[in-house]
Amino acid sequence: MNDQTIDDSTHTISWVSYILHLIVAVSAVIPGAQMGPALLVVALIIDLVKKGDASAWESTHFSYRIRTVMWAALFYLVTAPLWFFFLFPGWLAWAGISIWFLYRIVLGMVRLNAQRPMTDPTF
Repeated sequence: MNDQTIDDSTHTISWVSYILHLIVAVSAVIPGAQMGPALLVVALIIDLVKKGDASAWESTHFSYRIRTVMWAALFYLVTAPLWFFFLFPGWLAWAGISIWFLYRIVLGMVRLNAQRPMTDPTF
């Protein structure tokens, strides 16, 4: 399989994972619509298990989603004390992280749809 070949099953799994991440991201931005932890764990497990089955360019999307979840978890963890001591800054921090997460998922979906690898120079 060359780098631009699409394996339909892996490609479908990648889309399923992106959609699960998108549901989590949208629900994180909309107050009271928290769908997060369970769906995020399912999507992360899918990414971890299926990454090795993907072609080179598609595996960049699996890695990208894994990194996005790990960074978001770290950001949420680091800013969690703000909720206990300063409610408004905590809310702002978490809203910013949620918007960043949503942006990264939508960007990944756009690039997957264009059959382009997910380059990620920042993190």
